[in-house]
Amino acid sequence: MDFKYNEKNIGFLKGRDFLKLLDYTPAEMEALLDLAAELKYKKKNGIAHDYFRGKNIALIFEKTSTRTRCSFEVAAYDLGMGVTYLDSQGSQIGKKESIADTARVLASIYDGIEYRGFGQEIVEDLAKYSKVPVWNGLTNEFHPTQILADFLTIKEHFGSLKGIKFVYMGDARYNMGNSLMVGCAKMGMDFVACAPEKYFPSADLVAECRKIAEETGATVTLESNKEKALKDADVIYTDVWVSMGEPYEVWEERLNDLYPYQVNKEAMNMASEGAVFMHCLPAFHDLNTGVGKEIGERFGYDALEVTDEVFESPASIVFQEAENRMHTIKAVIASTI
Repeated sequence: MDFKYNEKNIGFLKGRDFLKLLDYTPAEMEALLDLAAELKYKKKNGIAHDYFRGKNIALIFEKTSTRTRCSFEVAAYDLGMGVTYLDSQGSQIGKKESIADTARVLASIYDGIEYRGFGQEIVEDLAKYSKVPVWNGLTNEFHPTQILADFLTIKEHFGSLKGIKFVYMGDARYNMGNSLMVGCAKMGMDFVACAPEKYFPSADLVAECRKIAEETGATVTLESNKEKALKDADVIYTDVWVSMGEPYEVWEERLNDLYPYQVNKEAMNMASEGAVFMHCLPAFHDLNTGVGKEIGERFGYDALEVTDEVFESPASIVFQEAENRMHTIKAVIASTI
């Protein structure tokens, strides 16, 4: 594939926050992907790229994570940076200390701040009061670093993004459905949310994405009919349907509503020949986790949003996608510091 390895992209967004893809142009997103590909090449070939020795970043995690934490930490170490990890017990943010005060204190000590937690307004407030870049590691509404990883993976596999038919199956109302729709609209892709109507993204965001799509040649489609949605699909994507802490009544309703939209062999057969499966992880594709076992015992399912057959198939590129979290996060840090 033909990525432009261009080291001048280091620092090309200096001082910018990375809060949501709506803030970025298609050209800026493409440049971030090019930089991620360059940094991935250097990582794979043992070429040092510790451009930021002496810099330090703070990672605020009000919600736990495996991929996001590891990606930010390794990306920062590779770039020569020091890292401080603050979990919900290790920070006073929003409890004893306001978001504004936290931002000003951390910005006086660190060169960048990552936030992973709840409402988008929290990361936006951090950015408002911070004099250093703030990066969104996930909020309820948006997950922009994940989408960069997804798009790098698609570009590696298909050679380009333009014109790719991308089908998101399941609950499209929150951060992943929102961010993937925005990203596809920005990059000229054909986005389809495949779900019951009550699980579609908000009408306001759909309208905003369709306006963007008019300029990029993208399309944004909401479709409840699985066969129509999956026809000619290049990428089938899904995410977990339930979260720990939600009441069992919510689990039961959502599982009943979304089970027809499970990504299984039948669904993959409806797509284009050569279609790939993607998932931001973790995935309930078997019963080999505490949550998976609990769901199996309570509801009788052996898998939820994706079957083990698809997850472990040659069409699945989920672990290439997971690795790319680190390379694209590294690009975000290196371009904004």
